[in-house]
Amino acid sequence: MNENTPHTGPDDAPRRLTRTRDGRMITGVCSGAGAYFGVDPTIVRIVLAVLTVLTSGAGILLYVAGTLIIPEEGKETSIAQDLINKQTKGV
Repeated sequence: MNENTPHTGPDDAPRRLTRTRDGRMITGVCSGAGAYFGVDPTIVRIVLAVLTVLTSGAGILLYVAGTLIIPEEGKETSIAQDLINKQTKGV
């Protein structure tokens, strides 16, 4: 099989950024990002901590945003999408 041959199988499924359940410290954002980008979650945590210190807290806002918009592993929708869906059904 050469590099121009289309691959078939589970590796062809599109990668999806999710908050993981395994390896999570708080909500799984860093462990999910690490799995998605193929790096150690500790590296993602260090980068986020440095970003937080250097920007006076922007890393915390980024983490909270990730918690709200990245779906948990095994779920199709995020916390934010669940809240939006709940609000639109009530109208």
